[in-house]
Amino acid sequence: MKLIYFSLIGAVFLASCGNQSTKGGAQNAGEPTGPLFDVATVSQEPLFDIETTLGTLRIKLYKETPGHRDNFVKLAADRYYNGVVFHRIIKGFMIQAGDVGETPTEAQLVYGEKGVSYTIPAEILPQFTHKRGALAAARTPNPEKASSGSQFYIVHTDTGAKHLDGEYTVYGEVVDGFDVLDTIANQPVTEHPTRKGEMSAPVTKPKILSITYIK
Repeated sequence: MKLIYFSLIGAVFLASCGNQSTKGGAQNAGEPTGPLFDVATVSQEPLFDIETTLGTLRIKLYKETPGHRDNFVKLAADRYYNGVVFHRIIKGFMIQAGDVGETPTEAQLVYGEKGVSYTIPAEILPQFTHKRGALAAARTPNPEKASSGSQFYIVHTDTGAKHLDGEYTVYGEVVDGFDVLDTIANQPVTEHPTRKGEMSAPVTKPKILSITYIK
């Protein structure tokens, strides 16, 4: 099932969130259960470290986009993103994650095999633009511009995604680890398996190892 689509010409993201299943079982049987932290104690503009196989990105989430912030916090607490890869990389534009892949963990099965089964109402605000390091939500084409419940992208350059301003919810930003952002964005890619001519499928997929709440 295709979960995410981006056309550089049409500037449209897709993130399919329906028809979930649990076939194939879970990896890491017996993995820890229960939340990593108490979501009720998280600050209004929390900081998180996204530890990847290529280094650590520190992000800040915006208090002005509480729906997207709280959803990310809940998924992080539930270990949803642990083991998720950056499955789509376009240098100069963005890196994208949120598709759990072929073998979900036990925690991910709570939400669905390929992604969560819900969307989030748009929280598009003019002060939050697609600058370098911006954290934004992918979505399917829909008149409400509702976001995918799990898929996000991080903008690589200041000019690469300006055409998405006002169309997608930006709900956070990278505050440290821009060198890691560059490293991920510069990974070798090959043609996307379902998007003919688009060079966006990383040869070796960078993986999210964990997401840690800082303060």
